[in-house]
Amino acid sequence: MPHPDLAAERIHARRWWTLGTLCLCITVIGVDNTILNVALPSIVRSLHASGSQLELMIDGYTIVFACLLLTAGSLGDRYGRRRALILGLAWFGATSAFASSVGSPTMLIVARGLMGMGGAFIYPTTLSILTNTFREAHERAQAIGIWAGVSGVGVALGPLAGGLLVERFGWGSVFLVNVPICTAALVLSTLFVPETSAKAESPLDPLAAVSSIIGLAGILYGVIEGPDKGWKSTPVLLPIVVGAVFLVGFALWEVHNPHPMLDVRFFKNPRFSAASATITLTFAASFGATFLMTQYFQFLLGYSPLKAGVMITPVAVGMMLASPFAPGRVNRFGTKRVVVSGLLLIAVSTGCSGSNTIMSTLGWGLLTRFVMGLGFGLTTAPVTESIMGSLPTSRAGIGSAVNDTTRQTGGAIGVAVMGTVFAARYQASIGRLAFLGPSSRAAARESIGTSLATAGKIGGATGAHLVGVANAAFLSSMRVTYTVAVLMVCTAIAVAWRFLPAQAPGVASTESYDLLDGLELGIENVVD
Repeated sequence: MPHPDLAAERIHARRWWTLGTLCLCITVIGVDNTILNVALPSIVRSLHASGSQLELMIDGYTIVFACLLLTAGSLGDRYGRRRALILGLAWFGATSAFASSVGSPTMLIVARGLMGMGGAFIYPTTLSILTNTFREAHERAQAIGIWAGVSGVGVALGPLAGGLLVERFGWGSVFLVNVPICTAALVLSTLFVPETSAKAESPLDPLAAVSSIIGLAGILYGVIEGPDKGWKSTPVLLPIVVGAVFLVGFALWEVHNPHPMLDVRFFKNPRFSAASATITLTFAASFGATFLMTQYFQFLLGYSPLKAGVMITPVAVGMMLASPFAPGRVNRFGTKRVVVSGLLLIAVSTGCSGSNTIMSTLGWGLLTRFVMGLGFGLTTAPVTESIMGSLPTSRAGIGSAVNDTTRQTGGAIGVAVMGTVFAARYQASIGRLAFLGPSSRAAARESIGTSLATAGKIGGATGAHLVGVANAAFLSSMRVTYTVAVLMVCTAIAVAWRFLPAQAPGVASTESYDLLDGLELGIENVVD
């Protein structure tokens, strides 16, 4: 066994190769999160999936992912973070191959849930390994900025690759593309990712693990089913109540447990809690807005899957440009000001996204999406550093899991809440459709996809009239729904401005690290 000092020196010397490998690992998650959105209309036509089934394809993955994050992060801290990463990559690749071959909406929902299990071990582990590899605060912030920026590569590749694959090979290919990425990441992880763990400081806590899984699953399931089954129905209220009881029990157990899986006292630190709340609200708005935007591009504007992917890509480009740049701005202006400025860009661009006049014009639409990406780049890197920098490195896995759980939980809630608002408004706006027969009326009122499908079957003047009514109802509903998204982001702005510390403790505001400095330092270390 190598001497601890020699092992630490080797890890430090290879840290930029480690960062590159972790960025590739995170790319597969980014690709998967966005590539499915482009394929949704094709899945509707091929598998005859309903609107609620489409939501479950997205949120079924999110539920499993979010529910297992805390447990996966804790297991990685205890048994080895590289081991957890390799397990997650292998499982994610295998289940992606399975998802590409299913023949029904139900089986695709199951496959997405299985993929969520693998993703739960990949996403938090990359950030915890990064935190334990880059020990110096400024360099860690720089590495997180690069990590966050490169994660935008997956967000960019997803829509572009998805659009091209759907047009050439069908919707199943959007899952098969994960296999070669996972394979390459597995090979590089064995070569460049060091094994780190903190077994003594990461005790097993089975009761907390089970309670957190049941609690999050119950609440998320209830929230997701609310739009379809009604918020006052027993199938919705019961899981929400059960989930809330288990989460309260989880918190009480962790408070009194001398060796907790998640020390809830971390939330007393405003740097940790305000950052978590900010990212939850922001991702709630983002996930819900993206779910609608891909349908708008393809159903109303008639864009091909590839062109719809191109329209989503500027968000990722903006993230890639702004994320590595953010740490230098934080050192100069402080965390609070940088995060709030990013959130303001997100709020403005989200409001513009609800305008058909803006988004139907190619140039303005691309610019709006790019500004949104800049906002996310300025927000996510500093917020992530606030969460990770407020915890000891021995608990990096659980800290990363909290960071990711807030994003995924916020995203699921955002899709559900905004889906509810949109569905209610759409059905109210489209009216009773008295000009249709009883057999066509129910299907036509469900969603824009089923409305257009029904119009295609009817044809003639009646079909054309239904298309016009459905398009008008969609645009009206989109404006209302995007207003809700803007309000979510404004709430995040208020939380960040009121509670997020202006500067991380011990950080000198006069020091400035810029994007070019970070990339230059990384290249120098790799060459050395």
